[in-house]
Amino acid sequence: MTAQHSPPVTFHPSSPSVTNSTCSKYQLCQPCMLDPACGFCYRENASALLASSCVPVDKASTERAAWGRCSNTSLMKDQTYWAYNYCPSSYSWLVLLGLVLYLAAFAPGMGPMPWTINSEIYPLWARSTGNACAAGVNWTFNILVSLTFLHLAQYFTYYGAFFLYSGMALLGFFFVYGCLPETKARRLEEIEALFENQLCSCGASDSDEGRQVEYIRVKGSNYHLSDNDASDVD
Repeated sequence: MTAQHSPPVTFHPSSPSVTNSTCSKYQLCQPCMLDPACGFCYRENASALLASSCVPVDKASTERAAWGRCSNTSLMKDQTYWAYNYCPSSYSWLVLLGLVLYLAAFAPGMGPMPWTINSEIYPLWARSTGNACAAGVNWTFNILVSLTFLHLAQYFTYYGAFFLYSGMALLGFFFVYGCLPETKARRLEEIEALFENQLCSCGASDSDEGRQVEYIRVKGSNYHLSDNDASDVD
């Protein structure tokens, strides 16, 4: 939403340092923001942005521009702002709403459920190793996502990166739906047999149905043999 309604660049300052830089070719704030060497300098009134420009960022600090009215606080007049790595937008409230919805969906779902499933799908002899491997894979992919997000956002844009994550999550859903066995009413000793079937088989196969054993309790008496009974047995 914010990318589609990105503020335009309406002011082009006349400076050799700006003209020779890549920042001068951007006509919108969105591509200017994605370039780590550029920032967005603008004035704002009650209803709109005025005299907005894409200028190089200072190499010493990203808090100011390399040249012009946003290069230091003394040159910045009233209602003149410097934006680095973000664009001013009237849709900023959508970020907070999306974050709240994400936490509301994550807390009862993908937050505790993977650990709950991990506690059920391993037999007793493999629980410690299985949980350790699952935690290691989880944090490895967390690091990969964190390290590659900005690069993906630069090459595919932000909405393209999230579409990629959504596609991978959809593939994960189909994988879990097809390969995760049902553990309801199963003892931990029976879990190992669930994974002896063919890959991505939710239910028990035909060959496994004949191997299931039904146990029944037989009532009997338990008493000590007397000496007479023992002699009779002999």
